Amino acid sequence: MSTPEQEVEYRQHRFSPPPGATEIFLVRHGESAPAKASTPFDTVDGQADPDLAPEGRDHAERVGRRLGDERISALYVTTLRRTSQTAAPLAAKLGMTPEVEADLREINLGEWENGLFRRYTYEGHPIIEKLWQEQRWDVIPGAETMESFNGRITSALGRLAAANPDRRIAVFTHGGVIGEVFAHASGAKNRFAFLGADNGSISHLVISGDDWQVRRFNDTSHLQAPFG
Repeated sequence: MSTPEQEVEYRQHRFSPPPGATEIFLVRHGESAPAKASTPFDTVDGQADPDLAPEGRDHAERVGRRLGDERISALYVTTLRRTSQTAAPLAAKLGMTPEVEADLREINLGEWENGLFRRYTYEGHPIIEKLWQEQRWDVIPGAETMESFNGRITSALGRLAAANPDRRIAVFTHGGVIGEVFAHASGAKNRFAFLGADNGSISHLVISGDDWQVRRFNDTSHLQAPFG
């Protein structure tokens, strides 16, 4: 007696990185200390270098727990200490020493460094409105140009991807950097479309040569942040 052949089933496609690709978890540093006119931040190469606030240290611990089991092969931080402080719990858990990638430091805000950007945003300085209208950081006097900012970020991530084929890496960086990376990767016309990643958030990018694929943006589930 013959039996009917089993029907072929076609399941929905599940994403997997192409051969040689690099998965990058971009982590925004934890919340940094508040700016005060009476106690200006230390600076590194002209850029503000605040410590993490107590809330930021909690963010760092939560990031470490979240990424501890993600098969990460390398950790990267910038020259600004809030990134290395945020990476510290994960580095301790994995037994790794983070490498410094200076070109992934935050946008240089020129004359508005050292807390002035926060102050002028709060006060409603007219240049803030112009910044959002034109979607350019370099409307701020002395700020780094958008072309320079984009160029150093894309070159740096390209180098890290080339050095880590078929691997997962975690990059601890800054909100402006993450915003520019995801605007570039998505081809967004609005250069500030992805500005506003939360402190301690995790965003996920896959790079395969010149192909940049967005997998996840501003994941804060590990922070237990409410919707708002």
